[in-house]
Amino acid sequence: MTRTLYVFFISALLSTHLEGQVIARLVKAEGRVHFKRLGMSTFSEQGRPGAPIKNGDEIKVGEKSFAAVIYLDDRSILKVRENTKFSFMDTRNSRTVDLAHGTLLNDIKKEGRKKDFRIQTPVSVASVKGTEFAAIVSQSGVDQFICKEGLFEVLNMISGETVNVSTGQKAVSNATGDLVQAPASPGEYPPDPEVEDLIEPEVDELDEDPMEKSSIDKPLPVEKKPKVTETKETQAEKEVEENNLEEEVTQEVEEPNVPDGPPPKPFSMGLGIGSATLDGVLYNQLALRPEINIWKVGIGLDLVLYVDNEGNMRNEEWDIENDPGLLLDKILYVRYGRVTDPVWIKYGSIEGKTMGYGGLMNSYSNMMEFPTVRRVGINTGFNIGPVGGELFLSNIKDISRGGTIAGFRMAYTVSDDIPLTIGVNYITDANMFSGLKDRDSDSYPDIFDDFPDDSTLWNDTDGDGWPDPGHGDSVLDSLIDIDADGDNIIDANENEDEIDLKATPFSLKNNKAITNALSFDIGYPILDSDLMTLKVYSEYNQLNFPGFITSDSTFKRPERSGSGITLPGLRSTLFGILNLSLEYRMISGSYVPQFFDQAYDLNRVVTSTVEGETFVRTKDMVVFESYADSSKSNGLFGSAGLNLFDLVNFTASYANMKADTTELKSFNAYLNLNTDNIPKISSAMAYYQRNNDDDPFDYENPTENTIMGYRVGYELSKGVSLIWDFRQFYRDDGTGKMEPIQQTNIETTFNF
Repeated sequence: MTRTLYVFFISALLSTHLEGQVIARLVKAEGRVHFKRLGMSTFSEQGRPGAPIKNGDEIKVGEKSFAAVIYLDDRSILKVRENTKFSFMDTRNSRTVDLAHGTLLNDIKKEGRKKDFRIQTPVSVASVKGTEFAAIVSQSGVDQFICKEGLFEVLNMISGETVNVSTGQKAVSNATGDLVQAPASPGEYPPDPEVEDLIEPEVDELDEDPMEKSSIDKPLPVEKKPKVTETKETQAEKEVEENNLEEEVTQEVEEPNVPDGPPPKPFSMGLGIGSATLDGVLYNQLALRPEINIWKVGIGLDLVLYVDNEGNMRNEEWDIENDPGLLLDKILYVRYGRVTDPVWIKYGSIEGKTMGYGGLMNSYSNMMEFPTVRRVGINTGFNIGPVGGELFLSNIKDISRGGTIAGFRMAYTVSDDIPLTIGVNYITDANMFSGLKDRDSDSYPDIFDDFPDDSTLWNDTDGDGWPDPGHGDSVLDSLIDIDADGDNIIDANENEDEIDLKATPFSLKNNKAITNALSFDIGYPILDSDLMTLKVYSEYNQLNFPGFITSDSTFKRPERSGSGITLPGLRSTLFGILNLSLEYRMISGSYVPQFFDQAYDLNRVVTSTVEGETFVRTKDMVVFESYADSSKSNGLFGSAGLNLFDLVNFTASYANMKADTTELKSFNAYLNLNTDNIPKISSAMAYYQRNNDDDPFDYENPTENTIMGYRVGYELSKGVSLIWDFRQFYRDDGTGKMEPIQQTNIETTFNF
C-alpha cells in the first residue's frame, strides 16, 4: 500500500510539471534495450546510444544485454545489467529510480547534485547522498544493496526498519519485513557486463538546464564544444563518448544458448599443483594458467609441466622444435567480443555449445578428454540488425586428418513488434574416424598401428618389434624384418607369394564416415512479464549417414537417414527462478534428439575386437543397431531448472520415445552450488548424462552413452584451493563388456 501511494504521488507530480522533460541520455546499449515512453503501453522503442530519456520513461534490458545511462545535470551514471527493468521519476527536489527487478550499478555524484537520490523497489527504498553501490532486486522479493564506496540508508517498507550501509557492507531486505546489515565479501559486488569501470562520457547538454530543453523523441546530434585545454582524463572521457555514440546497437537474434556470464578480471594468474594420468602413466603436474582481459579481448594460457615419479619430465608437450603445432596446445582460449556484439569470435576451448533449440547439438563440449586430448575449436558469429549468423568448428587440428565437427547457423527476427525468429542450422562431422587416437599422426590409428609412436612404421605381423617388408616409408633394409611371418625361415629364401603378412592397416587417408545434419526452427514469445515468460517454438531436424565399406571390411555402415519434428515446443520462466521446457517429438527413421551432445567426442567412434579381429563402429551404428529406416516413434521431453536465491542451481531433463518395438529414454541432471556463503568450499558441482538408452536409471549396467562427474574445491586459505575434478565414462573393451574410463585430476590452485 505504501508503495502504491508513493508511486501515485510521484506520478501526480510528473503529470503536473516535469512530464516530458529530458533528464538523461543513453550512452551505451548492447543487445536488447527498449524504452516504454510515458503514456505508452509497450516497450516498442529500441534504445540506441545518444537517445534522450524523459521523465517518466521506463527502460528494459533483456538477456545477455547491457545499457548505461548518464544524468544530464550531475553526471551520475547508472550501469544496467541484463534482465533489468526500471523507470525514471524526477520531481523538483527528488530523483527516484523505480527498480522492478534486475541489477543496477550506480555511481551517484556528490558535486553538482541538487536532488535527493533514491532507488525504490517493491520492498525497499535506498536513499543516497553520494556513493557507488549496487542494487540487486530479485522477482522472489529479496533485495540486496552493496556499498562499494560512500554511505546510504535502506528502508524496508513492510516493517519500517532502517539500516545504514557504508563501504564494504551490504543490506538484505525481503518481502517478509526482514532487514539485515552485514559485511560484503569481495566477490559479491557485480562486475560490469562490459568493462570494470565505465568512464564518464561527456554530453553536449551537461552545461544546460535539462528543464529548459525541448522534448524530442530522436537522439540529438553531438555539437562541438569550444576548444579547451584537455587533461588526460577529459581526453579519455571524450574518446569513450565518441565510441559509444558511433556504435550501432544490433538486435539480438533469439537463440537458446548458454550466456557468456560476467566477464573475468582484467588479469588473473592460476597456479595448479597436482597429478594427472596421461596414456596410462601417472604424472605430477605443475601448471601456470594466466588470463588477460583487455577491452573485448581475452587470452587464457595453459602452461603445464608433467613429471613422472622418477623425476623425468614428459617431453611430448614441449617438443616444439619438431612439432610447432604444440604451441596451439598452450592456448586455452583467445576471444574477441561477446555473443551480443556485432562480431565475436572464440578460439580454443568450447563448452556448453547448443545450436538452435538443441534438436541436433545440445551442450556439446570439446573439453571432455582434456588434458589427455587437447582440442582446439573455433566459435564465431555476427549480429547485424535482425540477422545473426554463427560458425562452429570443434577441432581445427582434425582438419589435416580430413575431419572435424562443423556447424553453421543463420537466424532472422522479423521486427521488435513481431519478434518471430526463424533459423536454419547445418552440422556435419566430416570424418567420424578422426576421433580415433593417432599419436604419431601417420594416419594409422593407434589401435591398428604396431608402431604408434613412429610415423614411418605401422605393421609388424609377428610382433617381434621389426617392421614388415614394405610397410614403412624410407626404412633401411637392415631395419626390415627378415622373418616377418615368424616361421623361422628367412623370408628372402621363400617365394614372396607364400609370405603371410598382415594387410596395410586401417588408414584415415582413404576411409571416411560422414554425418550430415540439417534443421529449421521458428520461435515466438507470446508472453513476457515480470512474473512469467512463455515462448512457443517448433523445430524440424534431419540426420543423414552415407553408407561406407572399407576394402578390408573393417568398417561396414549401411546408409541411414531419419528426421524429427518438435511440435509444439514450450519454454517458460516463472518468478525468475524456475525454467520449464516441454516438447512433443515425432521421429521417423534413424534420428535421435541431441545426437551431438556433451559426450559426443567420447562415443563418436568406438572399436571392438571379435575373435582377434578389430572392427570400427561409429555412434550411429551403436545407437541405431536395431533400427529400421521405416521405424517411427513419438514421445515427450521435459526439463526443469531451479535457481534458489542464487544458492543452488539444479537442472534435470527426461525424454521417453516409444516405437512399436523399441523404447529409448534419456536423462540428464546438473547440480551447481553457489559456494560464496559456504565456509571453506570454493566450488561444488556434479552432473550425470545418459541419452537414448533403454534405461538411463540402470546405474549398475552403464552404456557408452553414460557420462558422470563432479568437481569440488576446498579452500585451504584465501586464494588457495584444493580442486578435485573427477569424470567417468564407458567404452566397449572389445568383448561387449563396458569398461569404465576414469579421469581424475587433483591440483592446488592459486589465484592472484
